[in-house]
Amino acid sequence: MRTANDAKLALRIIPREQHTISRKNISKAALRVLYRLNEAGYNAYLVGGAVRDLLLGGHPKDFDVATNATPDEVKKLFRNCRLIGRRFRLAHVVYGAEIIEVATFRGTSDEESEGDRHIVDGRIVRDNVWGTVEEDAMRRDFRVNAMYYDISDFSVRDYVGGMQDLQDRVLHLIGDPGTRYREDPVRMLRAARLAAKLDFRIDASASAPFAELGPLLSGVAPARLFDESLKMFLAGHGRKSFRMLEESGLLKYMFPATARALKRGDKALRSLIERGLENTDARVIEGKSVTPAFLFAVLLWGEVRDLAHTWATHGKDANEAWARAATHVVAEQCQRVAIPRRFTITMEEIWSLQPRFEQIQRKKVFRLLTHPRFRAAFDFLLLREAESPAIGELGQWWAHAQQLPHETLAAALPLHQASTPGEVEPVRASAPRKRKRRRKPAAGKSGAA
Repeated sequence: MRTANDAKLALRIIPREQHTISRKNISKAALRVLYRLNEAGYNAYLVGGAVRDLLLGGHPKDFDVATNATPDEVKKLFRNCRLIGRRFRLAHVVYGAEIIEVATFRGTSDEESEGDRHIVDGRIVRDNVWGTVEEDAMRRDFRVNAMYYDISDFSVRDYVGGMQDLQDRVLHLIGDPGTRYREDPVRMLRAARLAAKLDFRIDASASAPFAELGPLLSGVAPARLFDESLKMFLAGHGRKSFRMLEESGLLKYMFPATARALKRGDKALRSLIERGLENTDARVIEGKSVTPAFLFAVLLWGEVRDLAHTWATHGKDANEAWARAATHVVAEQCQRVAIPRRFTITMEEIWSLQPRFEQIQRKKVFRLLTHPRFRAAFDFLLLREAESPAIGELGQWWAHAQQLPHETLAAALPLHQASTPGEVEPVRASAPRKRKRRRKPAAGKSGAA
């Protein structure tokens, strides 16, 4: 077990005038927690990703606090506090919509420590051992996440060389990488996600165990991997995260179907995934809504499409082939990443609507236009344009069709399927017919015989 003494920590204290953290960029709720703990005689530090991002000039959304106060002592100080967790016992101090997470310094499992720690097969399953700030620093994952902003004098305390890593733009794991990944295999995913988010490289010592220990991810709870996938792909750096997963060899442990499809050398699929992730990143940055359903539909499309085409060519009904392919791929994926049913339903609808875009027939066109998932399915169709020129033409046809008045579109459409997907006729707004003027009867004449 690592200890502060074994590591021979060299504490570096960066005074206020030598770093860029300003209290103006720290949430008022976090400051209130820090100040109250400090005034009550406890050590209180802002820690982790918030300190890292503030030093890099970013604007953190979440602020975590580390202290030598136990969870019960924190609860006594804050009426708006609740204690959570079994594996890690934490205090959540609630101010309106904001939650400040307060963690007691974590230590080693020596006999004098308070609390308990339990490890099964190298993995931490319970960890409520309190210690010193030095021990707490050694228990964190990456050096850049182990810096502490001290509210008592506004300095930054660096125990493991995190400031140097920020300057070098590199990620080092604290301690032996193999041991740390066995304790929690999700740390491998965090390395990829953090490198993508910060545009850092992963040090060779931290990435070397991926090949050997990547299979440990199959033992992680699928619900936890779902949460990790959202952090990777719905935080504004999804495309970089995807590339990092693929380059590091970790993609096949989270999305085996995606890895298999890409291994077949499908350039169109790679284009669809890259563009889908780029569009999602852009929406996140612009503050627009995004849905995991569309993201997972993009990632798993290649396997669904290939299976549906295979079963259809072997004589299965087209609708049955698509439904069976979707069910098969979703079932396999949920064994790794537990995608909630509310999202898988939408995914399956987006996939099943794709062949219906090829049915250019009056009733079917209007039925598809009024489908609740039409917009998502149409956006998905546009991503598929690299599959073939016919798909690109189909996307243009539907884009134009949506702009036409109902009567004009109806008049231009055949009652029965008249075009193959590659021969879609453009829809044109026909000029209105001129009405013939009725001749007035001559004066003195009537229509009577």
